[in-house]
Amino acid sequence: MATLRTIIRITTLQTPRYYHSSSFLSNPNPRTIQTLETDLSTSISDSFFAEKILFNLKQGNFDSLRHLLSRLNPPMVVDVLYKCSGDLHLGLKFIDFITTNCSSFRHSSYSFSAMIHILVRSRSLSDAQALILRMVRRSGVSRAEIIDSLVSTYQNCGSNPLVFDLLIRTYVQARRLREASEAFRILKSRGFCPSINACNSLLGGLVKVDWVDLAWEIYGVVVGSGIQVNVYTLNIMINALCKEGKIENANLFLSDMEEKGIFADIVTFNTLINAYCREGLLEEAFGLMNSMSAKGLKPGVVTYNAIINGLCKNGNYVRAKEILGEMLRVGTSPDTSTYNILLVECCRKGNMADAQEIFDEMLRQGLIPDLVSFSSLIGLFSRKGDLDQALMYFEDMKGAGLVPDSVIFTMLIGGFCKNGIMLEALKMRDEMVEQGCLLDVVTYNTILNGLCKEKRLSDADKLFNEMVERGISPDYYTFTTLIHGYCKDGNVDKALNLFETMIQRSLKPDIVTYNTLIDGFCKDGEMEKANELWGDMISRGIFPNHISYCILINGLCSGGRVTEAFRLWDEMLGKGIEPTVVTCNTFIKGYCRSGDAAKADEFLNRMISKGIFPDSITYNTLIHGFVKEENMDRAFALVSKMENQGLLLNVITYNVLLNGFCRQGRMQEADLIFKKMIQRGVTPDRSTYTTMINGHVSEDNLKEAFRLHDEMLQRGFVPDDKF
Repeated sequence: MATLRTIIRITTLQTPRYYHSSSFLSNPNPRTIQTLETDLSTSISDSFFAEKILFNLKQGNFDSLRHLLSRLNPPMVVDVLYKCSGDLHLGLKFIDFITTNCSSFRHSSYSFSAMIHILVRSRSLSDAQALILRMVRRSGVSRAEIIDSLVSTYQNCGSNPLVFDLLIRTYVQARRLREASEAFRILKSRGFCPSINACNSLLGGLVKVDWVDLAWEIYGVVVGSGIQVNVYTLNIMINALCKEGKIENANLFLSDMEEKGIFADIVTFNTLINAYCREGLLEEAFGLMNSMSAKGLKPGVVTYNAIINGLCKNGNYVRAKEILGEMLRVGTSPDTSTYNILLVECCRKGNMADAQEIFDEMLRQGLIPDLVSFSSLIGLFSRKGDLDQALMYFEDMKGAGLVPDSVIFTMLIGGFCKNGIMLEALKMRDEMVEQGCLLDVVTYNTILNGLCKEKRLSDADKLFNEMVERGISPDYYTFTTLIHGYCKDGNVDKALNLFETMIQRSLKPDIVTYNTLIDGFCKDGEMEKANELWGDMISRGIFPNHISYCILINGLCSGGRVTEAFRLWDEMLGKGIEPTVVTCNTFIKGYCRSGDAAKADEFLNRMISKGIFPDSITYNTLIHGFVKEENMDRAFALVSKMENQGLLLNVITYNVLLNGFCRQGRMQEADLIFKKMIQRGVTPDRSTYTTMINGHVSEDNLKEAFRLHDEMLQRGFVPDDKF
């Protein structure tokens, strides 16, 4: 049994640094002496307790140890581990024991630290990191306290600097980068410098989340502390510069590092080449790749992928394919990413044949397509309306063990909706739910758009309610889609209610929303409401564009309010908004509806003088206007003018002309137009034949009437025989 003097000596020497004892010599009153005696008694008792734990631990008396747990506290844990500093096996045994049997034990930063030191010394780094993570996640514990506890227990546990590396890495892996930076600075102030590997971990973490300024601050501290940087540091900081587009600075930094004996490796070159490609500087990227061999480096698949991606982004798909061929010739095997880059570009351009060729070549190379490969193809064929092919790739993807995500399902649903196959779209939605994919606002908007296009507005309304019930917040596109659907259906009141709900939900309507609503009210003839919305739009700081003016001008012209429409025209020109042929056609239609084709003709000359060239709609509208006014000569002259400009009449315009000439008994002109119609490849319809037959009957030319009657039957039209 140890003597009292021995125990006092041991306790005095091994008291942990975090024990603070006040000086009592300057004020030796009876109370202070009494407190000292109590503290001394407690220390002796705790030391006996620690010895007792160690004795039972060595003997393997775990039942006896469990009886001692109720008295265990953090300082005792530290004391036991200090005594184990010379016997790591015993220390690990103790840590394992308290971890297994004291899961609810409330550690202090110091007991955690002592355990961490023992684990680090024994190279149980994953266990040590788990404890560090527990310590840093404790609420109310500052970085300074954590570091001070690790520093205070460092020497007595016989630890090594690796523990501080582990601390920094744990912060970084837990994505607590500001805390990691603060911990790094505190460690430096305490005289401890983490290794360059830990510094690189911190720098890399900061650059990854684009905290580049803070990364440079830490880099400055690292260099200022005399820590020897390496090629990994070089690559991290060059990446930081490249991310900000500072490629020239990156090259200067590289030169400076090479002067210090740190030379670029393939990662450095890849980073710079990728940066050049991102900026569209492909000549510089090629030059850098060609210079790699002089440095004893060979371009790898990452290098080639960067070049191929750069070429595709710059629209040079042909050259990108050539680089793929070069890769194969020099023996660099492309990977799935190589082919995906080319595949994505083909799909972006809508080139189905090339996309399939790239996909097939990928398979021939023995590469396994991933979600990017399949989603690119499924998206392309869905957009193009080739849904059978899209579904084939969808099934192949599932057969390859890949799980479709919400994006892929939504692309297929979008394809079905675009083609009006709503039953299949809804089936795909059901499969999506069965697969455990959550419908997001994009999926709902896609289905809503399909339902609105098919005028299934009651179903769209139900889906909207389902969406809200499931906690999916409708966005701007949701409301604009529904507003457009109801306006097209003529239900402008419902559209206006949705508009008001949209504003109540703090969703800002834009020019598209207002144009849709104004167009709806114009078509409904409610011009006052349309003007009210126009004013509301401007009051919200949303200014009309050429489409807005065209819509309101059309509404006014349709209502015969051409003078007001011209005031709006002048306002539009005054704001520097150039009219389009669509706007001009609106005025021509307005004049013709008002029975003033001559003014419409004048306006035609006016628009041509402004450099706005008429289209088929312009001429067709004017021809209809002149025929309506029985001015067949002017109508026929416009046909010649139209044909001279390479514009084609449609069957409706031909029928209008034929009807006008036949009503006036001018059958020679009617026959001429009928022949010209057929020569131009415009197929006569039932109305064409009926007009011509009636015209010839009116002129007593029954022979021609019967000939046309027979021709009509041969073409499969059933005459009404009312001639």
